Amino acid sequence: MAGRDLKALFASNDRGLAAVEAFTNRGAQWQAVTDALTEHLHHISDPGFDVQDLEAPRRNVLTFYGVGGIGKTILSRKLEAALAADDDHRPAQWDQPAWPAHPRLLPVRIDLARSAGTDFERLVLTVRLALAACVARPLPAFDLALRRYWDHHHPGESLEEYLRRGGLAGKFGKALPQHMRSALGDAAAALALPGSVATAVGQVTGALVRALRERRQSVRALTGCARLADLLEAEPDLEALSYYPHLLAYELAQLPADKAVVPVVLLDTFEDTGDRTHRDLERLIQRVVWLMPNAFFVITGRSRLQWADAALEGQLDWTGPQAWPGLDAPAVPHARTAPGGAGRGRQVLIGDFSPEDCDDYLARRLTRDDEPLIGAGLRQVITRRSHGLPLYLDLAVMRFLEIRRGGRTPEPADFEYDFPALIARTIRDLTPDERHVLRSVSLLAAFDVPLATRAAGLPHEAAAVRLSERPFVREDPFGLWPFHLHALIRSTLRSADDQTDDAWSERDWQQAAERAFTALGEQWTTSTAGGRLLLVGCLRQGLVLARDFRLDLGWLCEAAWRYIADSVWEPLAPPAPDHGTNTALQTPADALVGTLSALARRQHEHRERTAERLSTVIRADLLPADLAEMAVYYLAKAQRDLGRTAASRTGMQRVADGGGRLAPAARRGLAHLARLAGDFPTALRTAEHLGWEGRHHRVEGDVHWPQGDMDRAAAAYAAARTEAEDHGVAGERATAQAQRAFVLAFTDPSWADDEIHLAEQLLAGLDLRATRLTVRIAELLRDAGTTDIDDRAAHLRTDIRLAGLASVEATLDLALAFHHAVRDNHTAITTSIGRLREATRDGDYAYYVDIAHFMADRPLAEQDASSAQWLDGAQTTRTRWKALVTARREHLNTLSAEP
Repeated sequence: MAGRDLKALFASNDRGLAAVEAFTNRGAQWQAVTDALTEHLHHISDPGFDVQDLEAPRRNVLTFYGVGGIGKTILSRKLEAALAADDDHRPAQWDQPAWPAHPRLLPVRIDLARSAGTDFERLVLTVRLALAACVARPLPAFDLALRRYWDHHHPGESLEEYLRRGGLAGKFGKALPQHMRSALGDAAAALALPGSVATAVGQVTGALVRALRERRQSVRALTGCARLADLLEAEPDLEALSYYPHLLAYELAQLPADKAVVPVVLLDTFEDTGDRTHRDLERLIQRVVWLMPNAFFVITGRSRLQWADAALEGQLDWTGPQAWPGLDAPAVPHARTAPGGAGRGRQVLIGDFSPEDCDDYLARRLTRDDEPLIGAGLRQVITRRSHGLPLYLDLAVMRFLEIRRGGRTPEPADFEYDFPALIARTIRDLTPDERHVLRSVSLLAAFDVPLATRAAGLPHEAAAVRLSERPFVREDPFGLWPFHLHALIRSTLRSADDQTDDAWSERDWQQAAERAFTALGEQWTTSTAGGRLLLVGCLRQGLVLARDFRLDLGWLCEAAWRYIADSVWEPLAPPAPDHGTNTALQTPADALVGTLSALARRQHEHRERTAERLSTVIRADLLPADLAEMAVYYLAKAQRDLGRTAASRTGMQRVADGGGRLAPAARRGLAHLARLAGDFPTALRTAEHLGWEGRHHRVEGDVHWPQGDMDRAAAAYAAARTEAEDHGVAGERATAQAQRAFVLAFTDPSWADDEIHLAEQLLAGLDLRATRLTVRIAELLRDAGTTDIDDRAAHLRTDIRLAGLASVEATLDLALAFHHAVRDNHTAITTSIGRLREATRDGDYAYYVDIAHFMADRPLAEQDASSAQWLDGAQTTRTRWKALVTARREHLNTLSAEP
């Protein structure tokens, strides 16, 4: 359904252009209205319902709230049209509800925006005027009180003239003044007052009060209204007027069934009724809602209603969850009442449009000859940039017309744009402190109240607390920091040319970034909770701030060391740096981002790419010495994985000689390089001096298993795992266990199965690609000698090559050689030996060829043997490997012999 879009219509001279106010979806919100209204109709039709009961809880209100520009006003208008039983104006997505013919629903929409000029008096008159147009009879209790109020507050001004001048007469007709005169005349006649005083409202109401007090038969029609006399005696001021809706509710309850009507009052732009300090108008409106329990109210605004908050007692007349069941329920993001009983879920957050709805909106907003004026490609760009916010779509449409008016065809690049108007609309009803906090937290991907307060540099948290309750602040109660800004609003605050009165200068932004950066560091260094999760969260946000605002690394240095210490490798890569088209590293923060991102990404990309990233960081020479050592060490590790032994040895030696934090790890790397070359005695001697920092037990296991000494290797890996547990290093614990599973898979399949399962458990939540591949090779070894190995090995080989892990592929070929030796498949063994010889041609892991010969009990000519220095001699090593193959054959024969 669409109405004329005058703004777009007057933005172009193109008379062939059809500009409509497109309305998209919102079917879930309509369902929420129909569900709540159906419940309301059942409630007021119950024989026990008493319109004059002032103590019963109220369930006659439904709130839709959301960020500015989300479509609340247009939703309110569509609800008004749909509730008027106007099928032509009900959106096609909305079903016709099966409500009874009686009572009739009477939608009354009232815009509370300051620009609309609606005060409380006008609000009450609007409701009564709508009823006058619908119910062709006076409502005497209310009309008499209103006449008394009018004459007191508007002496000499007729109601007719007031309504005409304010435009209400044209909208609702002139029935109300006639009804008020009839009510006054009927009361005078019932009281047998002389004609000379019949039109003097003061004397009529005075006589009526006395008659009501005396319960005279002549006014029996009004004696049922228990509080009428009190209201007529009260001073006819604005305070009294706010209680008159009680009389209106009473009169509606007296209507015969065929004339019954249920007002559905739609109060739009509710945020303009005041703020948390000034609630005078809100208090009067709440009084109307409470005193008219047979009417239904649909409130749309930027914020949740707080009426169910008991802390507001004294500011509002009725507060707390007992008074307003449903308003204390969690927000319903998809606009359906929450489960759990009647009245629940009466606060509905208006969500963003889906991509499909955005495209539909843009396609129908501007058309020519019933075809969309905005092409599909352009609609896709606008949809992506909008993040589902209808206001952005509306602004994009106007930008589209503006560009056309300039004489050229709009292009996708024209909409890679942030609209400053979004800022003005967002902050319109925020206090200065709230606006300050909002801009500060736009620097953060997520925040909590203390972090927001520190980033804003405020001495108190009140503004941050209030901001956290705004609809453009999304909440994830399970997140490290529970709050984050709507994505579009955040990006616009950061990048748009802000023309508001309190717009920030570049220096303001820089100071806010410094405060936020410092606050993150303080949270990480002082918190006793959060652990690894807090470390990674602070790193992710701190790296972006330091990079984008060229901050000193500060606490990031120590955080980076803590990040690598556990070998978990959570992804850290932030968005692309904000240096325009220049992608070169320019600051230490750029270099640190590049280093840590490379280390995390290496679990998901080829080691060649890792080496390229780290080489770029080292060439830039921007990092302090200790962090530069980190880049050198991990480059050497990548080079080792790629088979570049000489380059790896150079890097490891440089780090080891430097004596820094990674010196023990570099010495371990040198031991690994010695092992790769087959110099097992040197590797073992080095391991004896590595200590925990150099992972000495794991190096020992790495040396012993090529000797075929699986029990000794397994024991070393178990010791490495225990030591890692004692130090709380999850990555090392998982790696040691994976290696233990690998070596035991050569010996006992059933035992290996438990070890593999434990390794998988320890790897849960860790990002260790090479270690996971080791476990998969262990699974193949556990099943060696069976028939389903080759296909699994082929898939595993593909994954290994994608990772660029040459050493792991050689280990896979060694595992396959073991499998073929168990099956005594001479042809396959020959193929495996050929692959191993090709893979180890540069000398690294050349002893794998020897081991393959040992497994198959094949002779190995002296000139073909590697230069490996076996710990116990080549013959002992051969015997051990041959024994492993024999034991596996016997195990399989035993299994096949079992019944």
